[in-house]
Amino acid sequence: MKTRKLGSTGPEVSAIGFGCMGLDFGYGTKVAKADGVALIRAAVDHGVTFFDTAEVYGPYTNEEMVGEALRPVRDRVVIATKFGFNIVDGEMQGLNSRPEQIRAVADASLKRLGIDVIDVFYQHRVDPNVPIEDVAGTVKDLIAAGKVRHFGMSEPAAATVRRAHAVQPVAMLQNEYSMWTRGPETNGIIDTCEELGIGLVPYSPLGKGFLTGAMNASTELAAGDFRARLPRFTAEAMEKNQALVDLLRRVADAKGATPAQIALAWLLSRKPWIVPIPGTTKLHRLEENIAAADVELSAAELAELQAAADAIAIEGDRYPPELMATIGG
Repeated sequence: MKTRKLGSTGPEVSAIGFGCMGLDFGYGTKVAKADGVALIRAAVDHGVTFFDTAEVYGPYTNEEMVGEALRPVRDRVVIATKFGFNIVDGEMQGLNSRPEQIRAVADASLKRLGIDVIDVFYQHRVDPNVPIEDVAGTVKDLIAAGKVRHFGMSEPAAATVRRAHAVQPVAMLQNEYSMWTRGPETNGIIDTCEELGIGLVPYSPLGKGFLTGAMNASTELAAGDFRARLPRFTAEAMEKNQALVDLLRRVADAKGATPAQIALAWLLSRKPWIVPIPGTTKLHRLEENIAAADVELSAAELAELQAAADAIAIEGDRYPPELMATIGG
């Protein structure tokens, strides 16, 4: 597996990471813990060294699964988790990045993961009720105490990143970024990362499954699948957005690759400090995603993709209004 350095201060990790959320959270189905552990360990065996979880996934169960899988290979992997939501009786109840909450979450995550230090501790969403300087200062204290190695942020505004970075260097940002979600190119996030030496970790790099080509307007989502709430996953939106999948498939067929591999290779081509974290519950999809690190797109192929993608109008917002309100704070 090729490796990449996440910005000037972040760790060196595999070019493709593993987003562990979907193993038991978000998509309406859960793999058995033993199967999730086996898949995570298979990822390690295939060269993946960067794993992403969060206390809110489950909640809590995802961290436990990730910890069980990775403790035996702790010296070979980078583990990222997150704080920032208020969890009450197993449900998310708004945001909470108060310093005392951050410290409590760090201790609880360390215990669930069964490790001595969190490699990357992300603020999951910016809390408008807590100055970002207080958040960054609290993580700085956790780093000084040896409980955390790197500070990350997820879906912040560029100006907020700069304020946080002035208190404690931000090693990496985690934002949704893919061929159908290109906000980081226009909202200042990529420019800010470039200027400040911050790595970028695209989550949902395969469009929550849509860009793999495995979904269409007739796809029926499982009960409890959060995509059923998303405007881009209505039948009408999926039908209109099929043009992007068709583009990926045309390029993939010409290269003997898959649409998912082209989507990931496109992301890797954007900047050398970008590390996408696709997730899956299936070994063959894991292997397919990992192989994307070896797909080389020529300048002509990239230009074709860019021009064609620019001409496709994506139908539907990323999230419903109440979730969009938590982005870019």
